[in-house]
Amino acid sequence: MPKIVNHEERRGEVVAAARRIILREGIEAATTRAIAREAGYSNGVLTHYFADKDEILLSALEASHRRIADRLREKLSGRTGLAALRELLLDNVPLDDERAGETGLEVGFWGRSLTSPALLEVQRREAAELRYLVTSLLRSAAEAGEIRVDEDLEDVAERLLALVDGLSVHRLLYPSHVTAQRLERLVTGEIERLRA
Repeated sequence: MPKIVNHEERRGEVVAAARRIILREGIEAATTRAIAREAGYSNGVLTHYFADKDEILLSALEASHRRIADRLREKLSGRTGLAALRELLLDNVPLDDERAGETGLEVGFWGRSLTSPALLEVQRREAAELRYLVTSLLRSAAEAGEIRVDEDLEDVAERLLALVDGLSVHRLLYPSHVTAQRLERLVTGEIERLRA
């Protein structure tokens, strides 16, 4: 009797292997051969589940985004306004090993996204969702009288997201200069400056 293979489970194993390689060695090290070896399969097995390496990488990026979104749903449950905004922004900076890995994975995809329309589309879609969420939380905070409303809230959202991206990269590149404590203080300070 032929062995029954769970295709979604096998795809998940390959994506998890790709993620581990990217986290450990960077996106350039995530070759199909390395991914297959990491997953414990032959290189040919990957072609049964993915069209090409880009599809594997795209799946790894989307899986990372889903993990972050699941964690955020839990963290934001019951929070609104500035309290929710603070949780959201701090969750998006590398304050611990898990988030440092996620940030490194994300940054690794930035350059590749500029030459891959599929990756760029995912990056833009996910960034738009995050921007919408930050803007919505700012509106909620404004309606509750928690923040000043003398500036366009979409501009404020863009500034906060640029701060998060920039500080995240600095944390990865210069960890002795941008410590976790300093990073948290800088993000929290920017939120506090919004208060009414």
